[in-house]
Amino acid sequence: MLHYAVVFFVIALIAALFGFTGIAAGAAGIAKILFVVFLIFAVATFIFGRTRKG
Repeated sequence: MLHYAVVFFVIALIAALFGFTGIAAGAAGIAKILFVVFLIFAVATFIFGRTRKG
């Protein structure tokens, strides 16, 4: 999932470089959402992984 967030971030940078502001904003928004979802899953995995070992 982090990979897709990075891909959309790169797409946003390239689109912004060429002046496609609508596409850049959309890709940046998707990248932000995917990154937040990745962080939530990473924290949940860390917390639940620590509690099951006990």
